[in-house]
Amino acid sequence: MNRVRSLFRVLLVFTAGSMWSLAAWVAPTLFFAQPNRELAGVLAGRLFHIESILCACVALAALVLPGRGRFIWLYLAGALLSVDQWLLRRPMAAAHAHGAAYGLTFGAWHGLSAVLYAIACAAMLLLVWNDDLR
Repeated sequence: MNRVRSLFRVLLVFTAGSMWSLAAWVAPTLFFAQPNRELAGVLAGRLFHIESILCACVALAALVLPGRGRFIWLYLAGALLSVDQWLLRRPMAAAHAHGAAYGLTFGAWHGLSAVLYAIACAAMLLLVWNDDLR
């Protein structure tokens, strides 16, 4: 069981770090370095999709560990990224293509998505900050 906990710890830290890295410098660098903003958006969207799947899988894995109640911030992050990925992406894409979806512009959908992602990042920060992860 000790190896399982150690592996989970590595996955948890990897997930938190990749979430923060994606938001802090990977996505901004894509938009800075790629002159085609549409391509930069597609690439960033794909990376955020991968991150959502990773976080959801790590959150699901935490459910089978002893002491699973300690991972409430991870569950929140996984839930927020899942909502963002599987509920907001379609309206956001529709708003991008047609100017609006459900009365909101692409910018509004994108802003909502960014807020959810920021809260998920903050939840992971709280998890790492408050837990010794033993």
